[in-house]
Amino acid sequence: MLRQGVFVLAGVLSASLGLKGFLIPTGFIDGGVTGVSLLLATTTGLPLSVWLPIINVPFIIVGLTQLGRGFAARTSLAILGLALVVGFVDFPIVTKDLFLTALFGGFFLGAGIGLAMRGGAVLDGTEIAALLISRRTAMIRVGDVILAFNVVLFTVAMAVLGVEAALYSIVTYLSAARTVDFVVHGIEEYTAITIVSAESAAIREAITGDLGRGVTVYKGRGGLTNAEQEILFCVVTRLEIDRVRSIAHGIDKGAFIVSHALADVDGGVVKRSTLQLQK
Repeated sequence: MLRQGVFVLAGVLSASLGLKGFLIPTGFIDGGVTGVSLLLATTTGLPLSVWLPIINVPFIIVGLTQLGRGFAARTSLAILGLALVVGFVDFPIVTKDLFLTALFGGFFLGAGIGLAMRGGAVLDGTEIAALLISRRTAMIRVGDVILAFNVVLFTVAMAVLGVEAALYSIVTYLSAARTVDFVVHGIEEYTAITIVSAESAAIREAITGDLGRGVTVYKGRGGLTNAEQEILFCVVTRLEIDRVRSIAHGIDKGAFIVSHALADVDGGVVKRSTLQLQK
């Protein structure tokens, strides 16, 4: 509970810095519900601290019914905290450079959203809506919903704020989205690697011995030769991808390697032992 609270508090402070130290002074917006709130604050005269809870209330109610009371309570406190900090705490304007404002405003806002997510809450209700829509419609993914929402938002922003401000706002959104991804997954964002090689036994022993990673061995057949062969599958962090490639190509220069990012990993041997980390 304390750990979650620390993450949410840090997220609120980081997001507040991104908003008051960068975005609000220039009139730039982010994507999602936060972007809608910023746009309304710019066009109506009501402060952002008022719009943030108002716009997020419907999403919190949906989260309460679909995702549980604990999640809704944490999210309510996080959004209320963000509104209070934005409304009553002064932050210095960090830079007047428009590109730096868009880039680092998105960075601090994205870091705040990501930290809140690690604390089991959200600062932007868009993710709740996107998740629930994707659950009900198999053909639509969370990313598709968020993308469609933001396309409409930034189209409206071009008409209201002007093309240049809207383009800077898109930079803010891209920066925030990438930062959220990094904060949530960290440097241990996992990647799946498939290796096909005649020297699979030696490669498997090197990966399990040197990296301490688990390796799954599949039995397969060559499409041209029809010969039986072993196929190796392992999950590593993105910092270890080059190491795995070096191991495989050091043993077999002709090894066939395929890698792709994973959305989530749970269980199995995805953490190295303490002894191996000390090597």
